Amino acid sequence: MSEVHQASRGACGAPRVHAALTGEGTACSRRRVARLTRAVGLTGRHRPPKHRTTVPDPAAPARPDLVRRDFQPDPAAADTRWCGDITYIPTHEGRLYLATVIDIATPRVVGRATADHLRTSLVVDAPRAACHQRRPPAWVIFHSDRGCQHTSHEFASLAREFGIRLSLGRTGQCWDNALAESFFATLNRELPCDRPWPSRATARTAIFEWIESWYNLKRLHSSLDNRSPADYEAVAKAA
Repeated sequence: MSEVHQASRGACGAPRVHAALTGEGTACSRRRVARLTRAVGLTGRHRPPKHRTTVPDPAAPARPDLVRRDFQPDPAAADTRWCGDITYIPTHEGRLYLATVIDIATPRVVGRATADHLRTSLVVDAPRAACHQRRPPAWVIFHSDRGCQHTSHEFASLAREFGIRLSLGRTGQCWDNALAESFFATLNRELPCDRPWPSRATARTAIFEWIESWYNLKRLHSSLDNRSPADYEAVAKAA
């Protein structure tokens, strides 16, 4: 039990510790795991307060919502619908901003970019990286909120370059981009981001390792039948 908690870098609470143990073939009840984790003082991390990074552009062009809050995983539909958003990680050098692209079907992080600013180039670099890495089919959907970066001419130009269909949720409706919001909540809770990192470089390295070595490959998701995004994606490839 302690080994599972330590392997998650102290992020997992009793439910995911129980899922990991049963996945390894250890017979145990969820209530017993909860009781034992409390007894030895093992707890998961909690989400710190969130600050606003989305600034809507009232003059932005109207675009439809092609996702309509449907974030159900489907391994057979990999790289047909993506979503993304922006958050930041505090450091002693100032904020490090992170833009992500998440495959709704898996939900694996397939693209990311970091910068010390919130200019449009940050959100352009993330889907560009995803397109180069994943080679999605023509007219993959990219869903986001109505922040000025995602509704800019520069971002629309990127969409035309790679054949991306842009989809927008409503202003002020976090559930319209619930998967991206949920990912950032997990990141802020598990990385953790409740205190400043020494530098942007150390934060950038920590984000890379957390996403690529833990979240995508090993972190168990209850919505994926307690499998990691990589394992869930492999289901479709093996079918």
